[in-house]
Amino acid sequence: MHPARIAVAGASGLIGSALVRSLTAEGHHVVRLVRREPAGPDEARWDPERSFVDTAALEGCDAVVNLAGAGIGDRRWTEAYKALVRSSRVGGTRTLARAVASLDRPPRVFVNGSAIGIYGDTGDRPVDEDAAPGTGFLPELCVEWEAATEPARAAGVRTVLPRTGLVVSRAGGAWGRLFPLFLAGLGGRLGSGRQYWSYIALHDEVAAIRHLMDRADLSGPFNLTAPQPVTNRQVTEAMGRVLHRPTLLSVPAPALRLALGEMAGDVLGSQRVLPTRLLQSGFTFAFPGIEDAIRAA
Repeated sequence: MHPARIAVAGASGLIGSALVRSLTAEGHHVVRLVRREPAGPDEARWDPERSFVDTAALEGCDAVVNLAGAGIGDRRWTEAYKALVRSSRVGGTRTLARAVASLDRPPRVFVNGSAIGIYGDTGDRPVDEDAAPGTGFLPELCVEWEAATEPARAAGVRTVLPRTGLVVSRAGGAWGRLFPLFLAGLGGRLGSGRQYWSYIALHDEVAAIRHLMDRADLSGPFNLTAPQPVTNRQVTEAMGRVLHRPTLLSVPAPALRLALGEMAGDVLGSQRVLPTRLLQSGFTFAFPGIEDAIRAA
């Protein structure tokens, strides 16, 4: 691939920062969209709350990638925080999609982050991209979030929706909180431990996004999860084996509900999600197994 110009919103986040490192290491020019005054030519201003983006910086970009949004698991789900999560994702996406659609030289592809939360609690039932959305806060948020990309798609820009699972990394996200607990010998299963966790190594997450960016024949939703989802109990056992720590503790479901409130429903919920379309496109996982992913982290 020739050196490309790529705009990235959410470039300071867990996935965004890893993606930017990968792109710049190969000589691509990355323009980071920032909410403050730009500090150099590799930054451009945007303000999703005010529906503003510097469209001049987007002109001539080969790709626009949006990974921005308030962290779903960063705080307890008060009504105010749920409103912030929704507005940061839906509003930011709509702002970028409209900007992309307005360009004289639109990008080849618009990649807009989404999440497997769209499926809700699937229990033991495996689901892929053909499954209908679930019900509740996260599924409804994801449906609205993905729909906000419509201006770009309607303008003829190839639009890709990577639905990301639990990213295995020590640098952040859910696993960023698990590693210190397990290293301290305080790790254990959550609730019954029978709920499925659909995970992906950070390396594979970035590789999959780049795969979707580069392939001109790919559009629409893609599940970014490893091929074999595992239960929380299996995750707990794998963490113990890799880190050589005991995993005898457990957190009862009532305690999680008390500590996390509404968000506990998603921690205790089961999502057995399969990356059917990603595998059909020819993508190969570097770290497909849960122990592989933990060791990579």
